[in-house]
Amino acid sequence: MSQPEGDGEDTVLGGTLSTRNLEAFGRKVSTTAGHLMGPLGEAGAASHYTTAMTELHRELRKPSFQRRVFAFANSPSDLVRSKLSTSEIQYRALAHLSDELIANAPENDNVYSLFQGFQASLPETSPGRRRGHGRRTSKGQKLLTADGSEQPEGPPTLDSLLDEKNSLSHRLDMMGVRKNMASSEIREIDNKIANLNIMRRIVLDKLADLEQEEVTLEHELVEIDNRIDDVQDELYNAAAMTQTETPSGGDAESEDTFSETQAESASFMSESIYQKLASPKSRKRKSIRRKSMPILHEHIEPGSNIREIQAHNDLITALDFDVPFGTAVTAALDDTVRVWDLNAGRCIGLLEGHHASVRCLQVEDNLVATGSMDASIRLWDLSRADYTPPTNNRISKDTDASPAESDDGLGFEDPSDGPPPPPASNMHDCPVFTLDAHVAEVTALHFRGDTLVSGSADKTLRQWDLQKGRCVQTLDVLWAAAQASASITTAADRAANTQPWRKTGRLPDAEADFVGALQCFDAALACGTADGLVRLWDLRSGQVHRSLVGHTGPVTCLQFDDVHLVTGSLDRSIRIWDLRTGAIHDAYAYDQPITSMQFDARRIVVAAGEDVAKIYDKTDSRQWDCGAGIVAVEDGGGGTTPATVERVRVQDGYLVEGRRDGVVGVWAC
Repeated sequence: MSQPEGDGEDTVLGGTLSTRNLEAFGRKVSTTAGHLMGPLGEAGAASHYTTAMTELHRELRKPSFQRRVFAFANSPSDLVRSKLSTSEIQYRALAHLSDELIANAPENDNVYSLFQGFQASLPETSPGRRRGHGRRTSKGQKLLTADGSEQPEGPPTLDSLLDEKNSLSHRLDMMGVRKNMASSEIREIDNKIANLNIMRRIVLDKLADLEQEEVTLEHELVEIDNRIDDVQDELYNAAAMTQTETPSGGDAESEDTFSETQAESASFMSESIYQKLASPKSRKRKSIRRKSMPILHEHIEPGSNIREIQAHNDLITALDFDVPFGTAVTAALDDTVRVWDLNAGRCIGLLEGHHASVRCLQVEDNLVATGSMDASIRLWDLSRADYTPPTNNRISKDTDASPAESDDGLGFEDPSDGPPPPPASNMHDCPVFTLDAHVAEVTALHFRGDTLVSGSADKTLRQWDLQKGRCVQTLDVLWAAAQASASITTAADRAANTQPWRKTGRLPDAEADFVGALQCFDAALACGTADGLVRLWDLRSGQVHRSLVGHTGPVTCLQFDDVHLVTGSLDRSIRIWDLRTGAIHDAYAYDQPITSMQFDARRIVVAAGEDVAKIYDKTDSRQWDCGAGIVAVEDGGGGTTPATVERVRVQDGYLVEGRRDGVVGVWAC
């Protein structure tokens, strides 16, 4: 352990510990052991031991001593500890970032440091730039310099100008930092918006899947209910057959036979026209009753195309649907009436029975009423159709799916091709009855509850009882118009031999339907005709109690609610009437004649002879266009020009429009 003089700093054990350190450490150990092994009664033993242990702990806590001790280690962890202190190890453990987190970290392309950004965010304290609500005059006051002394009068000195220059340069530099900070915030907000749009799209797809699953579950529930009814009927029939085969006696058998015959006769006489079909297959099945309405279209951006269907090969004359993503019925000049599943975009079947094109129709729950050019009205029950809806997304994804994947045999392989004929057996049990009383084509109809009102080219309106299936009242429009004109001619006019009052509406247009539109509610009936008048009828008396004069062309569409009546005409205008006063509440003019119109709680949708549907938002009081024409303009107009929109139907922002080329478009508005 001895070393030569003059070489006291030489080390042993590979240069790890010096001889002096080892000697000091040995003395401390010897002293400690001596105190521990010394007599207990020796004075000062406890204090010496405490002092020695304190010095030993102090020496062991030195980083240099720890590095020398860890130099003896052989494992990698011991080697790491030999190079780092305890505080360094703890700091590195807390500040460690995995490779995944580092990979997702955005690149730092900011040219300014964090300190510069903090400095630029501090408010300015320049007295010359301080803003206050009160303005103080400086008259009679003197400026103070930086050291508090009064600034001398006269031109500014060089130092003051240099200070002001430096201040302005600093403020200018800070402006650049602030602009960069604002630009960075804008980019960050844009990134957040993009991420939120992606998240919104994911949640929108999830909502579509949930609603699709809801439809499937409701359909399965209805199927199970129908099967339960079938099993109950079989059990009831089996029990009846068992009682018939084992009668209790002759008298009892005759009494049972008589009572059964009497019951059957009574039930047959009391049956409504809905239940007179004898075929067991035509027994009315339970229909799907939605517990909740679809809400997917409410979260789609207005003006977005949900689906397009090549429904017919000719001009669409009428269309209607029950609920968004539900069932739609379309009619065209190709003499076909098709039923569509708007959720899947495929044809369910054909409603066959009319001998000419259908001019008007209405869908209410599962009932469909169609009026044709063959002067007949037919009622259909879609709940009797044999159809199982497919499971697919409600949002149109034609760009992502190939035609082979989207074709299911009832859809369209190519939009330019004609629609394939669906199985005729799907709608075989849907016809309910036929109403034959008109002598010319039926151009308008509307039903509510058990009452249906139809208008025809024979210039009459007919009221039908759907329970009995017969006409209960006929209203002659020409007679009502003549009565109104005669009532206006007063005795004073006849005495003065003046011309009688004539209605302001023009003569009927030869190309327009005489009865263009109608709607009934309870005993109230509104009817628009080719002379431009809108007549309000009372079905209890069969009389016209008010005529609304304003249109100068045939009325083609109308709809009313509790307060207002909205009408559209070939005079290129939409008029809103106040039913309480009979006056015009508002009016809108368009460039082309109005062929179809419908409104919901928020918007009025109009087909005005263009390739788009005209929408008036009543909440925002603004007009905007929705349809294939807008999409074609946005795409550059390189493709084919969309056809003119002929018919529109809207419900809760879900728009279905039919065009001249037979295409049906579904939009969110």
